[in-house]
Amino acid sequence: MFTNHFLTKIVEEDVKKDVFKRPICTRFPPEPNGYLHISNAYAIHTSYMIAEQFGGKFHLRFDDTNPLKEDVEYVNSIIEDINWLGYSPGENIFYGSDYSSEIFGSALTLIKKGKAFVCDLSPEEMKEYRGTLTEGGTDSPNRNRSIEENIELFLKMKNGEFPTSSKVLRAKIDMNSPNINLRDPVLYRIIHADHYRTGNEWCIYPMYDFAHPIQDAIEGVTHSLCSIEFKDHRPLYEWVLNQLDLPEPPKQREFGRLNLTGVVTSKRYLRELVSGSFVDGWDDPRLPTVRGLRRRGYTPEAIRHFIEEIGLAKHQTVVDMGMLEHAIRNDLKPKVKSVMAVLNPLKVVITNYPDGESEFLPVKNNSENAELGSREVPFSNIVYIEKTDFMEVAEPGFKRLTLGSEVRLMGAYFIKCNEVVKDLNGEIIELRCTYDPETKSGTGYNGRKVKGTIHWVSAAHALKVDVHLYNKLIEDDENLNDKNKTWDEKINPDSLIILRDALVEPSIKEAKLEDKFQFLRHGYFCIDTKYTIGEKLVLNRIVSLKDSWKK
Repeated sequence: MFTNHFLTKIVEEDVKKDVFKRPICTRFPPEPNGYLHISNAYAIHTSYMIAEQFGGKFHLRFDDTNPLKEDVEYVNSIIEDINWLGYSPGENIFYGSDYSSEIFGSALTLIKKGKAFVCDLSPEEMKEYRGTLTEGGTDSPNRNRSIEENIELFLKMKNGEFPTSSKVLRAKIDMNSPNINLRDPVLYRIIHADHYRTGNEWCIYPMYDFAHPIQDAIEGVTHSLCSIEFKDHRPLYEWVLNQLDLPEPPKQREFGRLNLTGVVTSKRYLRELVSGSFVDGWDDPRLPTVRGLRRRGYTPEAIRHFIEEIGLAKHQTVVDMGMLEHAIRNDLKPKVKSVMAVLNPLKVVITNYPDGESEFLPVKNNSENAELGSREVPFSNIVYIEKTDFMEVAEPGFKRLTLGSEVRLMGAYFIKCNEVVKDLNGEIIELRCTYDPETKSGTGYNGRKVKGTIHWVSAAHALKVDVHLYNKLIEDDENLNDKNKTWDEKINPDSLIILRDALVEPSIKEAKLEDKFQFLRHGYFCIDTKYTIGEKLVLNRIVSLKDSWKK
């Protein structure tokens, strides 16, 4: 839990001063136009944990005020993802569209106070009138309309008497403000489109900056925690609340946005990748979406621990993806069973082991957690090992199997390579070996020692599976915003490597979707939820065993 960061101190000070007579309340306000990603999880965690720390409430409120982009599909997915992450809002799920009447009434209040007006400028003209960062703007020619005329026009907007985008309602603040957000911002626009919740009841919709503070006030939110890009919007948030003269108005406070190296967290970029079929949907395991991380094999516990570990920043920050990988390794290491899997098989025939016979050897499920017990692994006269575990002539430092040398088969016996079989192209296709029956694992190896131990699977018992190896989607982060490069040029060509018909010991035959394992010497893997069909298993590499990130 974040216990001593700057936002906690702000809330703690407000509690001490008795600023609010109501319980502490925070919220997460996603637009239902996409799927949650790791930066959203960071924001959710921040608001959820502060509410929990101060015995308050956490709200999930959908910012559904744009019917052109929103869909119930995203609503359902966001609720599911938040619950999976462990930040359940319970019954505290709200929808901005449910406050349409209250927000409309607030707009009328501003008009009656002379603080809002209906403007006829086109979007292009409005942009021209707004000015620049160094030069002030120009008043709209409609700015001095009478209150009566503005009320009449706004009601006609509501009643559908004007075309889409033909008029807007704007706040009347200051066109020369150094903060562009205060230069008579748009409060309402006309959109003739069916809304997924309200149908065609409304044809005018509030802008987020106007709806946001009103929705917070209606729900009793005390601290509206936003990412840092909303800092310049805070004066408008406060202006709306002040003009409406609301008691104990909520406070907006900001924190740094989270970005990860090698991944895409921009919603616009994510949408481009998905819509352009550059990735395998919103749940592609290379994406930092919650759906993608879950399908990759990440756990809620690892994600929450990662967020706690990096802490809360005041400014936008870029975190090494290695930290998230470090978190999932630490989470899975004591939890999951180890199995033997051969990803690039090389056939080994044990010539002095009885042909057609087999035995079952006990192997520990997790060398660091005895509570996970052991399993029986079948052994026969034909096994497969990794191609990289054999060299005909050993290089310096190579401690695995070579011609004329011995190696230990993990949990089984010592074997010695006596012959190498090659195809017409000179490629090694088979090894002929002998085993020493006196070196059975657990017997002390009859006093003998070998330099190396390798994993293996029995040919007669192995399961054929497909394995997906995932790497960084974007190898060079500097390419991400390069407008001169296409996505095909930006995406790492090795971000997904598919290995067909890898071999795995039969203990995973009854595995369920999302089950996780450690493939000895390869990394952590999980059963893919999308392409595993029937008895054909597809496994995703969650993360390799090597930890490249250090504290």
